[in-house]
Amino acid sequence: MRILATDIGFGYTKATDGRMSQIFKSIVGEANPGQFAEAVLPSQVATPRHFVIDGADVFVGELAESQSRGRSFTLDPAQFIQNYARTLGLAAIAPYAEHGDPIRLVTGLPVSFYRKHKDALTTQLQNRHAITIVQANGEREERTLYIEKVRVIPQPFGSLFNLMLNEAGKAVQQRFVTEKIGVIDIGFRTADFAVADKTRYSERGSLSTDSGMSVAFNAIAGALHEKSGTQIELYRLYEAVTRGTIKIRGQRFDVTTLVQQAFQQLAARIAVEVNRLWADDWDIDCIVLTGGGSATLEPFLKPLLQGDVLAMPVDQDARLNNVTGYLKYGHHIWSA
Repeated sequence: MRILATDIGFGYTKATDGRMSQIFKSIVGEANPGQFAEAVLPSQVATPRHFVIDGADVFVGELAESQSRGRSFTLDPAQFIQNYARTLGLAAIAPYAEHGDPIRLVTGLPVSFYRKHKDALTTQLQNRHAITIVQANGEREERTLYIEKVRVIPQPFGSLFNLMLNEAGKAVQQRFVTEKIGVIDIGFRTADFAVADKTRYSERGSLSTDSGMSVAFNAIAGALHEKSGTQIELYRLYEAVTRGTIKIRGQRFDVTTLVQQAFQQLAARIAVEVNRLWADDWDIDCIVLTGGGSATLEPFLKPLLQGDVLAMPVDQDARLNNVTGYLKYGHHIWSA
C-alpha cells in the first residue's frame, strides 16, 4: 500500500510521495509525439509529461504549453473537476505509483467548493486507471494505477497539517494542536480562509473567495492588451511576472510597475475580506500565510492584516505546503 498526495490546483498541479515532489502547470493539450521527440533535450524530460489516458494522447504542463496545437486551461470549478482533474491527478502521481499496487491518496479542494465537489472528485480518482506513460524516446509503459481510497480535505488544512505533523503523521508542533489558528491560502483561482480552533474546523471562519492570483494576472494581461493589442493567456504570464519583462511580437515591455500595482490591489482586497470574515474571531492566536501566492503577496498583505502573522519558511516552495501536508495527514490516518 502506497500513500501519495496530489494538489490539483487551477494554476499548478503538485504531487509528492515524501521523497520526491513535482510541480507543473495545470494545462492539458493534444499530444504531438513527433515534434516532442525531435525538439526536447533528454535532460528536460526526466519526469514524464506525455500520457495516454482513456485512449487519448495528451501532454500536460509546460510540455502542453509549448508543444500542443490544442491546449486547455480553465478557472471554472465544475469544468475543472469534470474535464481536467482526473487527467492532471493521474499524471501527477504516475511517477510514484507501481503497476497495480494499492494507492491511498489525499487531495484537497478550496473551502467553498469542498462540499459541492468532493464526492465528484473522489469518484473521478478512486478506481483502477489504465494509463500509458510515454517517454521522450517514444518508449511506452503500460501501467494500472489502483487508487483504492481517496480522502479529500479542505485545501488550507494541508498547510496546517504540514506545520502540525512530522513525516510519520505524528503531531510535533503542539501550538497548532492547542491554539486557534487562522489560515490564509492564496492560490491561483481562489483565496481560502480557514480557522482551526484546537484542530476543530470552524465553519463560521472559513470561506473561499475569487481573490486568487488570477485577479492580479488578469489586471496585468488587460494592461498589456491595451499596450500591445495582444491578449496574453494567463498561464503565459508566470515567467514574465517573475522576470519583470515580457517580449510581445518583438517588443519588450517592462511589467514591474504593473505587477506591483496589481499585487498591492489584490493584497488590499484579500485583507478587507479576511478582516471582515474574522471580525468576531479576535482570539485567533496566529495567522498562517500559505499557498503559491503567499510568498509573492506577503510584503503587501502582512501590514494590512489584524493579528500575529506567521509566514511559511522562505527556504520552502510555498506551492508545496498543502500537498506536503496532505501526505503527512495520509500517514496520520493510514499508517497507525
